[in-house]
Formats: sequence, C-alpha cells, structure tokens
Amino acid sequence: MLALLTNWYKERFSDPQAVTLVFILLGIALAIYFAGGLLAPLIVALILAFLLEWPVAQMLKIGINRTTAASLVLVVFIGVMLLITLGLVPSIWKQGVALITDLPTMLDKGLLTAQTYVNQYPQFVSPEQLDSMVAELKKMLDTQHLLDIGKQILGYSASLLVLMVYAILVPLLVFFFLKDKDQLIKGSKRFIPTNRELARKVWFEMDQQIFNYIRGKVIEIVIIGAVSYLFFAIMDMRYAALLGVLTGFSVLIPYVGATLVTLPIALVAFFQWGISPEFGYLMLGYGIIQALDGNLLVPLLFSDAVDLHPVFIIAAVLIFGGLWGVWGVFFAIPLASLVKAVINAWPTPSSLNDGASVDEPSAEKS
Repeated sequence: MLALLTNWYKERFSDPQAVTLVFILLGIALAIYFAGGLLAPLIVALILAFLLEWPVAQMLKIGINRTTAASLVLVVFIGVMLLITLGLVPSIWKQGVALITDLPTMLDKGLLTAQTYVNQYPQFVSPEQLDSMVAELKKMLDTQHLLDIGKQILGYSASLLVLMVYAILVPLLVFFFLKDKDQLIKGSKRFIPTNRELARKVWFEMDQQIFNYIRGKVIEIVIIGAVSYLFFAIMDMRYAALLGVLTGFSVLIPYVGATLVTLPIALVAFFQWGISPEFGYLMLGYGIIQALDGNLLVPLLFSDAVDLHPVFIIAAVLIFGGLWGVWGVFFAIPLASLVKAVINAWPTPSSLNDGASVDEPSAEKS
C-alpha cells in the first residue's frame, strides 16, 4: 500500500508547477476559510474590482487614462447601488413587516382550512396528527423563540457600525484596485513561486468564464425578479415586491432555489384566494416563468460557461455553501468550474513521460 501511494504521489506531484498550483490554491482556501471574516472587505472589493475592470478596460481603449476611468466607473456603480437601495429596500421592508404582522391571521385561516379537510377526509390525516402539527407550530412561535429572534435582530443592528465602515472601505479598495491594477499584480508576483505556468493556464481558462458567469447571473436575477414582480402586481398579489425579489435571488441556488421560493408564493396565494381560478392562474404563470428561465434565459446567458452536470452543480452548492455560506452558494458554479479546470490542466503520467522523452534527446545533443 505504501509503495502504491508513493508511486501515485511521484506520478501526480513530480512536476514542480503542479506543486506550485497546489500551494496557491491551498493558501487561498485556508485564508478564506480561517480569515474570511477579517478579509471580507478585501474579498468583496476584489470581486467588485474584477467585475468593474471590463468597463474600465473599454474606456482605456478610447484614450481615457486609468485613474479617470476607474473614478467614473466607481461613481456610476455607487449611484446605481444607491438608487436600488433607496428605491427598492424600503418597499421590501414594508412588505416584510406587513407579512410578519399578517402571519397570525394567515396561520389561523390555514388551521381552519386544514381542520375542514381533516373532518372531510379523516382517512388521510387524523385529528391527532393535526393537533401534533399545531403543537409543533405553537412551540416554534412561543415567547422564547420570539425573544431569540429579537436578540438576533439586535445583533444585526449592533453590526450596523461595521457595515458603515465597510461602506467606506470597500469603495476605496475598489478604486485603488482599479487604478493601480498593474502595480499591484506586479508586486504580488514576488510572493508567488516562479514555476507558475500551470497556475497561469488555469487562470486564463477561468478568467473569462467567471466573468461571464457572474455577469449572466446578475442579469438573470434582474430579469427574473422584474418579470416576477410585474406578474405578481398584475395579478394584484399581496407582497408582490417582496416575493418578486425572492424569486429573483432564488436563481442563485440552481435547482434548489426555485423549489424553496415556490412554497411562500404558493402559501401567500392560497391565503389570499384559496382554491380558486386566481390561485391556478398565478401558479401556472409562475411555472411558465421558471420554465422560460431554465430553458431559454439560462442557455442564452451562460452559453460560454463551463458545461457541468446537475449532480456536480448541486454537490458544489452543498459543499461550498456549507463552507462559506451565501458567498459559497453564489460562487458554487465558478468554484466547481475551477476544480474542473484544475483537473483538466493537471499533468498526467503520460504527459510527464512525453515531456521527459522530449527533454532527454535535447540533453544528449547538448
């Protein structure tokens, strides 16, 4: 067994560039895992700078210097974010508060409806089972649970000062990353081993794919969220803005997000209309939106993305989401694509032997 492991190690890690790639990836992963909270402003700024580099590069092509281009792009980006925050967040907050306020009434209506169905069809759900579910529901909504939620809200409120600090630090970091990109890259190369051709190959393969994925995902969120909101508003559905935003952000989690957001939409529609034609029309329209997203919009937006099997996508969402939370879910597909790119670029025993056979004759000639 030891000899087998030794041979496998020599075959896979005899190339110095492979070792360099492993150390680079391992160092980045450990830094994010153990110091992700401390490095959060830096990581967010790096991601934003990576996305905003494209408009800066376009301005450079028409003769605008990098400092001016970085300033203009950052000002426009901050302005758009402020418009979205000031225009959308208050409406979503009001509807969220209204939903919480109406929740007891909705629960009472649901319990009455459930009791009616239990009396009509006792062979499917017994009264004892209904009482057990009601007891569990009351347990979830007891005073201690509400106090715990209040403590969490206070904890989030206490972190507002930290968010304000981030709101100042992140734009400054983004500006310097955009303005001094070449100097920062040149300086960082001193800390990376010289045998980095394999790492450079992996980066070149992933660079455009990551950008296309993030750009496409942002466009998908905006389109699905806006279309869902308009449809809910036309149907005169309550909490249309809140549910529209939830539907838009549900595309962040492939396959799973659409399933999770369907439940609150169906519950709100049921409590508003009951079993009626309006309920059927809304669920039919929502299903059409999801079908068009999966079969038309996603292929158009992600035609240049790496083709990954759904099993690998779901596994990536579970693994990276468990490691890094929301950010891990958002970047699950790029990270899975990175793993695939590393596997594809990793030197195989045959390629190492070919390299050796090419080098040996040259050595003899010399």
